[in-house]
Amino acid sequence: MYRILVADDESIERKVVRKRIEKNFMSQLEVVEAVNGREAVELFERENCHIALLDIEMPGINGLAAAERIREQHKKICIIFLTAFDEFSYAKRAISVGALDYLLKPGTEEELVMVLEEAIRRTDEQLEAPENTAEQPDEAAGEADEAFAENIRVNAVTDYIRGYIEKHYMDDISLQEIASSLNYSDAYFCKLFKQCFDKSFVVYLSEYRVGQSKALLADVSINIKDISLKVGYRDSNYFAKVFKRMVGMTPSDYRLMILRQK
Repeated sequence: MYRILVADDESIERKVVRKRIEKNFMSQLEVVEAVNGREAVELFERENCHIALLDIEMPGINGLAAAERIREQHKKICIIFLTAFDEFSYAKRAISVGALDYLLKPGTEEELVMVLEEAIRRTDEQLEAPENTAEQPDEAAGEADEAFAENIRVNAVTDYIRGYIEKHYMDDISLQEIASSLNYSDAYFCKLFKQCFDKSFVVYLSEYRVGQSKALLADVSINIKDISLKVGYRDSNYFAKVFKRMVGMTPSDYRLMILRQK
């Protein structure tokens, strides 16, 4: 079981997040609560947490500053921001500290669950992998990227992103990879993606992969493990979990349903 730090100065917000986490990850995540950024930094160390879910606007040390301090000591842990403020400067700093995602309040339970499932998967991989001394990627030059972005219509960018994901969804693609292909900074692309699709990159990619897997499940000659690989999931158990979360049944049950309808 992993420990997840939930930091928010609003007690109601903490309770809502805790309830959603305990409902969906009872056997996987233990919640540690902090009421401000300073306490978040202290508790993350003291309780040996693995994932941090931080509000940005908190008294004293805000969530961004707390994340920077946590990141100094823990290069591999997953950091997620949950905030009511949709400001480019916030998204820019969130990406600069290597945040997994930047969720806007009021977020949906589905979006939170999808991002936490990805955080758990990455934590599993990081704990199993040998130590890697590679540094976090530097933030790209923001001003030049923004000037370039002004000359491109949002709908054209949306079509490009959609096409890129359609071609590469079976690979281990990342938000940073697509941003690089457009010569955008990670920070600007994070905000632009939400503007284009009204959801985070993790949620969009998961929805697309599951949609592709549905068509493959209709072909009984392809086993589910191979389908998992074909849609970009190296771990078939993780694929099954994501599929059930989004469809309401396992891939096997979905296949049986399709066969009965024929």
